[in-house]
Amino acid sequence: MLQTSKYHATETDLANEQAIVEAAKLNPERFGVLYDKYYEQLFRFVYQRLDDKEQAFDVTQQVFVKALEKLPKYEYKGVPFASWLYRIASNEVVNLFRLEKAQRTVNIDSVNVYGIIEEMQESKIDEYHDKIVGIISALPEDELQLIEMRFFEKRAFKEIAEILQMTENNAKVKTYRILDKLKKMIK
Repeated sequence: MLQTSKYHATETDLANEQAIVEAAKLNPERFGVLYDKYYEQLFRFVYQRLDDKEQAFDVTQQVFVKALEKLPKYEYKGVPFASWLYRIASNEVVNLFRLEKAQRTVNIDSVNVYGIIEEMQESKIDEYHDKIVGIISALPEDELQLIEMRFFEKRAFKEIAEILQMTENNAKVKTYRILDKLKKMIK
């Protein structure tokens, strides 16, 4: 089955998962395997952004309802099925912010902030930590998503691109532009 550490999967894992997806396309009752496999991590993804448990439960359920409805249109693109689910979840969260004016929550792990500072090739790690936390919290949603997925969730650019519906190169370029922006803002 699919490895969950750092969101990476082998070709065998992807092929096995794709077989499960194809079986679910033919028989929706088979979708339960995918639901059981991904519910918890999708719930955490949504909850981390909302910080409201009841809303996170509702949004996560909506993600799976939409996924089941749209499953016949799903096309394998060489990344885990979870990428498609995360794209749906991301869209649902954005819709919630837009429609209900829900408050966006940013949960920042200090270890990951140090990783961002190192990626920016800055030597004053401790001096910049608090500044980076404040700046990240104020980033626009699209920039924040890139930083979260790359540095907090440790996703590959290929998977980020699939989730956010952009090219892998665009995901890289945008991420490094954000890092350059952060670098200029902390000085």
